[in-house]
Formats: sequence, structure tokens, C-alpha cells
Amino acid sequence: MSSPQNAPTQMSQIMRYIGPGLILTASIVGSGEVIATPKLAAEAGFQLLWLIVLGCIIKVFVQVELGRFAVAKGMTTLEAMDTIPGPRLIVSWLLWLWFFMYVAIVFQVAGIVGATAQVLEQGGLDLNRKLIAVLVAGVTAGLLVLGRYKLVEQVSIFMVAAFTLCTIIAVGSIQWSDFAITGAQLAEGFKFRLPDNFTTAFGAFGIIGVGASELIYYPYWVLEKGYARNVGPNDGSAEWYERARGWMKVMRVDAWVSMVVYTLATVAFFLLGAAVLHTKGLEVTNDTLIPTLAHMYRESFGPMGLHIFLLGAFFALFSTMFVATASNARLLVDGLKLFKLVNYPDEEARQRLIRICCVVLPAISVGMFMLWEKPVTLVFIGAVGQGLMLPFLAMAALYFRYKRTDAPLQPGGAWTFFLWVAAVSMIAAGIYQVVTQFLK
Repeated sequence: MSSPQNAPTQMSQIMRYIGPGLILTASIVGSGEVIATPKLAAEAGFQLLWLIVLGCIIKVFVQVELGRFAVAKGMTTLEAMDTIPGPRLIVSWLLWLWFFMYVAIVFQVAGIVGATAQVLEQGGLDLNRKLIAVLVAGVTAGLLVLGRYKLVEQVSIFMVAAFTLCTIIAVGSIQWSDFAITGAQLAEGFKFRLPDNFTTAFGAFGIIGVGASELIYYPYWVLEKGYARNVGPNDGSAEWYERARGWMKVMRVDAWVSMVVYTLATVAFFLLGAAVLHTKGLEVTNDTLIPTLAHMYRESFGPMGLHIFLLGAFFALFSTMFVATASNARLLVDGLKLFKLVNYPDEEARQRLIRICCVVLPAISVGMFMLWEKPVTLVFIGAVGQGLMLPFLAMAALYFRYKRTDAPLQPGGAWTFFLWVAAVSMIAAGIYQVVTQFLK
């Protein structure tokens, strides 16, 4: 094990070390923004803009709290969740809830595979859609097994950033069209109202910004980027606490930088969807997913809008699948060990099993898409599953904050207040969804 490394202190140095959040941003700006957000906007218009903004911002407090625990303890998220008190059957009750969410996420990735295949089909790839889906899954697995992660990560971050910029420009350009956004519409978007059917809104809330799956992934990337390794084992010294606080500061900057990026992207997608799709009365469905979404860019960029959308959507969706597969493989390997289904003797064996999972998971996802061929439906299965998991992750973050974090590392009063706001909001959304579905 390498020696602990002091945390960088100047902002210019800190920016060199940020990364886990930006890795997630390459996957966050994906199915939630490209599919769920415009679908919600098409159905509800501007009235749920407040929910989109709230859903992007509040989760960062839970994200950082889970990351704080990982840096301090050197534990993965699933290992940390397994320490939650309560009923146990091999593992903690919370890990059983995670298992059901994980199954739902496999459906979501299947929907992303199908949506990516539709993008390539619309772009002129003259092959059967199912065959295109197989190729997408095969390329994903091949790149991960061959260890081409860094290249894809860098290209994806660049292209997703460019797509986000184009989407923001599209919002500006639309002001010179028949779909110009007015101040009254924006004001309407921040009036607290909920739709009669909350399912689409709840699904979007579950996966926009940092969804439940990304909240769980994030500490894994924090660990792999070496934050906990640089802090070193807790020896109880003042130097250790100072080092831990320094790397937690790096982590917070990383989380907030990524939050700004994905919030801008999400809000831009929502505004385009509300201004164009809702006004035109268009519905985002399984069969017309890509042609319908392309309307948002055609109204801003003219005929070339379709090509801009297809290129951006491909990178956004493919990077989501790529990062999600890499993350899900790590979660699966970790989960199999905690459920006592496998036991790898060393890190090399663990990495070998991760590579196997990087092949198996895309194969399962493409198989699901071949069976159902309903990308929007598949995405929303995962979205609702993630939404239902959010309250429990928020409660876990509060437990870590009060019961498992050493006093010198605990956040201040203002941060704790917003952590409670985030937790209460997530719990309220989950209860409202369950109650409204039960009363139907």
C-alpha cells in the first residue's frame, strides 16, 4: 500500500484531483435527461420545473455524506449499507432492498441499449434494430474487458459536455421561434403543484441528477480514484483527521462541479421539452422515441438539428451504458461476496470476476430488450425502482452522519440542515408515490 498523501490545498491543485463526479456526469447526462426529463416536460409542461431543480440539487448532500463515509472508513457503499442496524437475513435488510433496485436497473440499462440502437438506426445504420442492440452491447463489453476505460471516459465527458452546451444553446435559440419561453411560463414552473398522475414525475425524480444508483456508485469511484488510500488508515492522530478533511474537501468540490453540469443539462432538456413537445402535443413513446425528441432540436437548429441530436444522444446514452456497466459490475461482485455466494482470494481474482460481469451484464440487458423492445418502459422500470430506493439511502446517510462519523469529520450545522431537507424531500416523494398508486 502506498503512503498516505496530503490533500491538495489550493483550488488549482484541487481541480487536478476531481474526477469521480465527472465520471458519473458522463453517465448521469443520459437516460434521465434524454428520455425521462423530456417525457415529463411533454406531459406536464412547465409546471414541474421546480421538481427538476430540486431533484438535481438536493441529492448532492446525500452523495457527499456517503462519499465522506467511504473516505473515512475505506468501505464500499454496499459494505457500509450492510452495517445498518435492523433485521438481517445473511445481509442487512437494506441490502435486500438494494438487490431489488439492482434488478430494476438492469431493465433500465436494457432500455438504454434499445434507445441507443434507435439513435443509430435513425442515423442511417441499415441493420435490424435488434442486431444494432447486440453490437452496442458487444462493443461496451469489449471495451471494458480490454481496459479501454480511460479513452472512453475522456471522449464521453467531452462529447456529453458538448451535447449539454448544444442543448443550452438550443434553449437560447428557441427564443427566436414560435416556441419562445416566457417569464410567465418560468414563474409557473416554480409554483408548488403536483400532477394527478405522479408516476412519470416520480420516475424522473428518481434518475435525474444523481439517481439512487449513482449515489451508490459514487463512493466506489471515490475509492478507485484513491481518496481513501491517500487518507490512509485511521490512527486517531490530528494529522490523520486533517488529511481526511482535506480529501473530503476535494470530494465536495468534485460533487458540486458535477452537480452544476448535470443541473444545467437537465433544466435545458426540460425547458426544450416543455416549450416544444408539450406545445405541439407530442408524446414520448416506445415506438416514436427518437423522432419525437429530435423535434426539440429541429425547432432551434433547423434541418441540422436532427444530426446534432442524434450525435449528442448517442454519446450521452452510450456513455451512460458504459459507465453503468462498469459500475454495476463492481456492485455485483461486491454484492455476491456480501451475500456469501462467492469468495475471491485476492484483488486479481476480484478484477477477473469484474471483467466477467462486464460481459454478462450487457448480454442480459440486450436479451431483455430483445424480449420487450420498449425502451421508454424499460427505462422507467429502473427509474421507479431508483426513486423508491432514495428515501432509504437518505436515511442511511443520516445514520452515518450521526452514528458512524467521528466528531472531527462531522459536517457543520448548515450542511446538516440541508441534508435533512434532502432526506425529508426524498422520503416525502416516495411516500406520495406509494400512496397515490395505492389509492388508484
